[in-house]
Amino acid sequence: MTPDRLAHDRRRAELAAAVRAGAAGSAAPLGLGKRNSNLFRDRHEGAKQRLDLSGFCHVLDIDTAGGWVDVEGLTTYEALVAQTLPQGVMPAVVPQLKTITVGGAAAGVGIEATSFRCGLVHDTLLELDVLLPGGEVVHCTPDNAHRDLFFGFANSYGTLGYALRLRLRTLPVKPYVRVEHVRHELPGRFFGDLVTHSQGSADFVDGVVFGPQQQVINRASFVDAAPWLSDYSFKHIYYRSLLDKPVDYLTVQDYIWRWDTDWFWCSKNLYAQHPLVRRLLGKNRLNSRTYTRVMRWNARWGLTRRLARWRGRFTESVIQDIDIPIASASEFLAFLLREIGILPIWICPVRGPAPGAQFALYPLVPDSLYVNFGFWDVVESAVAYETGHFNRLVEREVMRLGGIKSLYSDSFFTPDEFAQTYAMERYQVLKARYDPAGRMLGLYEKCVLRA
Repeated sequence: MTPDRLAHDRRRAELAAAVRAGAAGSAAPLGLGKRNSNLFRDRHEGAKQRLDLSGFCHVLDIDTAGGWVDVEGLTTYEALVAQTLPQGVMPAVVPQLKTITVGGAAAGVGIEATSFRCGLVHDTLLELDVLLPGGEVVHCTPDNAHRDLFFGFANSYGTLGYALRLRLRTLPVKPYVRVEHVRHELPGRFFGDLVTHSQGSADFVDGVVFGPQQQVINRASFVDAAPWLSDYSFKHIYYRSLLDKPVDYLTVQDYIWRWDTDWFWCSKNLYAQHPLVRRLLGKNRLNSRTYTRVMRWNARWGLTRRLARWRGRFTESVIQDIDIPIASASEFLAFLLREIGILPIWICPVRGPAPGAQFALYPLVPDSLYVNFGFWDVVESAVAYETGHFNRLVEREVMRLGGIKSLYSDSFFTPDEFAQTYAMERYQVLKARYDPAGRMLGLYEKCVLRA
C-alpha cells in the first residue's frame, strides 16, 4: 500500500471515530464545514454539527493503463487536472469551474463538453467510499452489497453521506485542442446539427445561444500540434471568440478551463470584461473563485437588489441548469426566449446513462440524448411578482417537457412535484437504510426549503 493510501486510511479512521462519538452527543443535523461552495441557493440554516473534511483533498493514484484515478472527495478539479494532465490523461468529465470538488460533483450533477459521450460526472464513477451519518464508511460499486447507494448517491447533496474517496474514469489527452465554431441562425437546424456532431468523432461538443437567430456549436478535438495558440486567461474573453473565429487552438489545459476566467460570461456583472477593470483585477483574480466570493457578498447585503428597487425595478435571480430531451429542445428554447429572456445560454448535449445503470435520484432515460440549458442571471421587471415567479415558470415547463433540473440553485417545487421528479419513493428507501436516525437533512428540506 502506498504512503498516500495509508495516510488516507488514517484520516478516514479518525474521521469515522469522531462522527461516531458525535452521534451520541449532538441532536443537530450533520453538515459539511466548507469555506467555499458552488451551490447557488440562499439558505436559512439552523444549528448543525459541522464536519471538517478539508484534509480529504488528495489525488491518491492515477492508473493510465487502467483508465482511472483515485481521488479524495474534497479535491478540487483544478488540483485533480493539474496532476492528471502530466500523466497524459484527464477525468472523463471535468466540470467547468476550477473550485468544484470531485465529491460535490458526484453528490450533485457535474457536466461538460465530453458529456455528449461520457454522460454526467456520476456516469464516470467506478466506485466510491461514503461516510454515513452514523460514522460507518461503506464501499460502493455497481455490483456489490451497496449498489443501491452507488446508484443513489448522485443528486443526494449530502443527505445520505459524504464521498471520502472516488474512482473516476479518465480519458487520454493530446497537448492541444482544435475548436471549430459552427454558426446557425435557426434553432431547429442548430439542434439538428448538435445531434449530428454528438454522433460524430469529436472529443468535445457544446454550444451557445446568443439570440433567436444566433447560435454557435463548438466542436473540438485533440490534436498533436497547433499552428497558433489563443490565450483566454487574462486579456481576451473566450465566449466572444465564438463569433469572431471560425477555428481556434488552445492548450488542453486552457481548453478545460476556458469558461472559468469569465465564469462563462457572468463576469460582466462585475464589470470585469472592461479592459481597465481586468487590468486592475489582474490575471490571478479573474476566475470563478473571485466571482463567487463577490456574488455571496452581494447576496448577503443585497446591493444590486437595492439599486434595482431605487430604479423602480424588481429582480429575481434565475440560475439554472436544465436537461431536456433533444426532441423538445427547440420548444424549451422558445419558452426561455419568450418568458425568461436571459442571454447567452450555454448548451451542452448529454448522453443518458448506460442501459442498466439507473441513477435513482436523477432519472434520465438510458442511452438517450438530452440537451443541458445553462442560464444564469437576474431577471428584472417593472412588476413585483411573487417570490420565485420566474423560477417557477421554468420548473413547470421542465416538468411538462419531461426534463429535469439540477438542484444546486433555488427550487420552488411543491412536495408532490418534487417527489414525482426526483423519485422520492426510492430516496426514502435509501434514507431508511443509510440514515435511519435522520442525522442528515432530507433532500426536499435541504434543496427546496433551504434548511
